[in-house]
Amino acid sequence: MKIRTSRIFAVISVAIALIGGVALSIPASAAEVTRYITVSATGTTTVVPDAVRVSATVSVLGKSSKEALASAGTTSTEIRKALVANKIATKDVASQSISVNPEYTYPSNGTPMLSGYRATQSFTITVRTAATAGAVVDAIVAAGGDNVQINNASPFVLDSDKATEIAREFAVKRAKAKATSYAKLLGVKLGKVVFLNEDSAPSVYPVYVASAKAEDASTQIDLGEQKITVSVTVRWAL
Repeated sequence: MKIRTSRIFAVISVAIALIGGVALSIPASAAEVTRYITVSATGTTTVVPDAVRVSATVSVLGKSSKEALASAGTTSTEIRKALVANKIATKDVASQSISVNPEYTYPSNGTPMLSGYRATQSFTITVRTAATAGAVVDAIVAAGGDNVQINNASPFVLDSDKATEIAREFAVKRAKAKATSYAKLLGVKLGKVVFLNEDSAPSVYPVYVASAKAEDASTQIDLGEQKITVSVTVRWAL
């Protein structure tokens, strides 16, 4: 996973209380603090997704429900073989639904006519090496032929821990810098941290820049970039 440090877009809110109660719920150990500075800040980092989630559906029309389901099963088996050949682990292939239903045509006279039975099986495939996602899609189509549909391919960040740590570091540093600035303006000295809260879970926002490498004749999955954001609220005693 590639991480690119981006300019920090921080929204800073400062609450200063020299006398009186607290603005936020804080631990009992900090409840006696009546002089404090509270700062909220946001840190952001940009990440190239390291994985792709592919959704595919096998769809087969047969004369009977048994025939349609058997044919869909055969196609699904071929797709599984293709996935194994492309180094997709069994744990990364999940069936989302299996169904078989009668299918009708509606002629101009208004009387529905049974045209057969439609069997479907949908899969979600996690491609942990994003650069190979296009080849995996091609392999699925080659194995399933006209009996398979690719519903979507969505890049995502599989391992966001490192990027989250970077965003968190940006947020805390930004909060400390602002608190120090306000303390200097007020002629006071920052004491110990009495409260820290991560206001929201890291959020992922899509941007569009990069793409996975692929041969000219093969499918290309555009990875883009995503922003991971962490917000914190920190309180210092005075």
